[in-house]
Amino acid sequence: MERVCLDCGARLLGRSDKKFCSDQCRNNYNNRLNRDQNNYVRNVHAQLRRNRKVLADLFEAGHHRIHRDALLAHGYNFTFFTHLVETRDGLRWLYCFEYGFRDSGAGYLELMKSSAYLEGCVPEAEPGLM
Repeated sequence: MERVCLDCGARLLGRSDKKFCSDQCRNNYNNRLNRDQNNYVRNVHAQLRRNRKVLADLFEAGHHRIHRDALLAHGYNFTFFTHLVETRDGLRWLYCFEYGFRDSGAGYLELMKSSAYLEGCVPEAEPGLM
């Protein structure tokens, strides 16, 4: 029985347990097998990056309070965020990496930047946080 490469179908020579004719064919085959999983992760990560960019651009431009609709108009997707911090006072901050926001009433959101995320812990410098 002739053995063939699982990716390109070329005839295999050499070891009896060989499945691919080259590293490229092995990579192609495995990438094709994992494509759906990889695409899902890639799409989620891309949306997180877009959300972070929207928050970063607005915050760095001096907008520390903004209407929810303005975030939507800039392409922010409220479904995707990296983590949630709840303060002792019961305030909920949604973060996308180091940029976060909380509902401040009447459709407005308060924006903030926390460098504590980069240090791997909950923000300590913010008043009223855990």
